[in-house]
Amino acid sequence: MAIADTIRLVVGIIGNIISILMFLSPVPTFYKVWKWKSTRGFSGFPYPMTLLNCFLWVLYGMPFVHPNSLLVVSVNGAGVLFETVYTTAFLVFCKDRKERLKVVGLLAVISVFFAAVAAFSLALEHTHKKRSLVVGTICIVFNVFMYASPLSIMRRVIKTKSVKYMPFYLSLGCTANGFIWTAYGCIHFDINLVLPNGLGALLGVCQLILYGVYYGSTKWDEDEDKESGDRADGNSHPMKILSGGGRGENGERNAIP
Repeated sequence: MAIADTIRLVVGIIGNIISILMFLSPVPTFYKVWKWKSTRGFSGFPYPMTLLNCFLWVLYGMPFVHPNSLLVVSVNGAGVLFETVYTTAFLVFCKDRKERLKVVGLLAVISVFFAAVAAFSLALEHTHKKRSLVVGTICIVFNVFMYASPLSIMRRVIKTKSVKYMPFYLSLGCTANGFIWTAYGCIHFDINLVLPNGLGALLGVCQLILYGVYYGSTKWDEDEDKESGDRADGNSHPMKILSGGGRGENGERNAIP
């Protein structure tokens, strides 16, 4: 048991490192936003959604919900910090009043939803097993919906026969993230970690296969519509799924425990 706990600790620390690196992936995008003093065509939708995802996993990892999940709390706690900064930056630099109001409205809905989940799980469920089931199920369902983003970028790759807007290292990071947190969830079996991260690992492998298939047909020097490129770049933000946080397009699509 001691050996298994040690291995789980090491795997979890590695998972934290990978997940935090993925949380940093939107930094180049926001560097552009800062230089432009405008969000231009970037979407603000992924950041509040990832923020909710991280909050849910922080709740799941709390001792009164699912004990012995400190590393799940730490990585998603970091995610909460990063996503709060990204969301705030978006609101500060967004020149489109309607877009800004949409993000503010989304934040309000997210706050109410999270408060309801927390209140329900704590007030109506009185055992760790039941609380883990309620919160974990919500996390899994939420993460499955978030996987729509990686599927959309994969569809785009197949349609255009180009991997220009599917960054290799982000796909590789998402794959590694999925596998490491799946392994973490298997050591002391936790279906709520294994299921979403296993799915994330599978999608990551599919992305890498597509990259290998369409790399040769990609026209890297071909000029494409600027706005389209900006939107693709703006949404390539990793979403954390599992206990770490997970993946927007390509990255945001995968959660982290």
